Amino acid sequence: MVKKAIFLIMAALLVLTTACSSSGESGGTSGDGSVTLRIAWWGSDARHEYTQKVIDLYKTKNPNVKIDVEYASFDDYWKKLAPQAAANQLPDIVQMDISYISQYAKNGQLEDLSPYLGNQIKVDDVSENVISTGVINDKQYGVPAGVNVLGFQYDPALLKKAGVDSIPENMTWESYEELGKQTAAKGLFLDGGVAPDIFFHYFLRTKGLSLYNAEGTGLGYDDDKLFVEFFGLMRRMIEQGAAPSPDLVNQTKGIIEESDLVKEKGIGVWQWSNQFVALQQVANRPLEIAPMPGPDMEKGLYMQPSMYWAVTSNSKVKEEAAKFIDFWVNDVEANKLIKGERGVPISGKIKEAIAPELSDATKQVFDFVASMEPKASPMSSPPPVGSPEVIASLADVVEELNFGKVTPEQAAATFRKNAEAVLANNK
Repeated sequence: MVKKAIFLIMAALLVLTTACSSSGESGGTSGDGSVTLRIAWWGSDARHEYTQKVIDLYKTKNPNVKIDVEYASFDDYWKKLAPQAAANQLPDIVQMDISYISQYAKNGQLEDLSPYLGNQIKVDDVSENVISTGVINDKQYGVPAGVNVLGFQYDPALLKKAGVDSIPENMTWESYEELGKQTAAKGLFLDGGVAPDIFFHYFLRTKGLSLYNAEGTGLGYDDDKLFVEFFGLMRRMIEQGAAPSPDLVNQTKGIIEESDLVKEKGIGVWQWSNQFVALQQVANRPLEIAPMPGPDMEKGLYMQPSMYWAVTSNSKVKEEAAKFIDFWVNDVEANKLIKGERGVPISGKIKEAIAPELSDATKQVFDFVASMEPKASPMSSPPPVGSPEVIASLADVVEELNFGKVTPEQAAATFRKNAEAVLANNK
């Protein structure tokens, strides 16, 4: 009965999805030799606008190709994709998030792109550390649309106002906490709080570990003292006034204009490099980017795909879909339109070719990523099936901890219990 109900809901959603898409028909080849591709992505209006221009450019250079587009906000995107996947009617090319790629690959809904690499998709000028981020179980299920790296994005003038000339070189977590005490004494937050899963994962990597084990069947660390160490520090930052309380964080609801840095109440924020340009634009004053704390920053750091391009298994025109991905990776004119909005381009030649086209803020991002890339280690395996539930559980547990409702030890035990229950389904 439950399965029947789910099927009916999925079918209903598919009807709605098809009605909202530009064509609702699968891509393919017609009798006159023309090829139709369907492509789907999520993003802002600005992303939709330039992506359409890239598609128009591709069609100009490939007049036999027609391209139907489907796009949405991040949440609506996955609501649309699920019923299409259930009905085996996914678009030919889909933008794939790192938190979902394992699920779609495991369900057989993505094509292994390995045979296309070096043929339809040229990757001679792409770092192995970068292209391998799309590999799951020895198959290439995604090609990164761009890459990002973690860093501390901050206001140097506000830092000096707190009596600190510069971010310490080779900063450690200990010096980070001491810096927080100094800025708090001046009534300024050092940072706006951290995304728990991203930064705990980074912290674990500096210890040679990971948030998930290699099989995706459990957590990647055995000793909960590591959880206590990291989140205990984050809790102390709040208690010392160096980071905002959960109440204050909830009030801003992630709106960049409401962030402490923009309002000159906070000095910086830890986040991905592709988020710097928007922050710079809204803050409208000079900002800088500093490396992550250590020790062993090089072990923790990795190049993160902003998102992937993937070809779906149900596509009837996989070779043409692969050519479009190559166009995205290697065409100079296309990347002059993209300007690194989906992360720093993965091709070294493209990075060099479009450098004169970039804004000052985007150049800062490109330069920072270039300086970090030689120091980065290979990325851990993409998050396993069930990771969105694990991340949600971690966020809930950490919020309870930051509100002071549980101890770090209790939070560590609760998170382990919740996460292991979810990941056990992958065994």
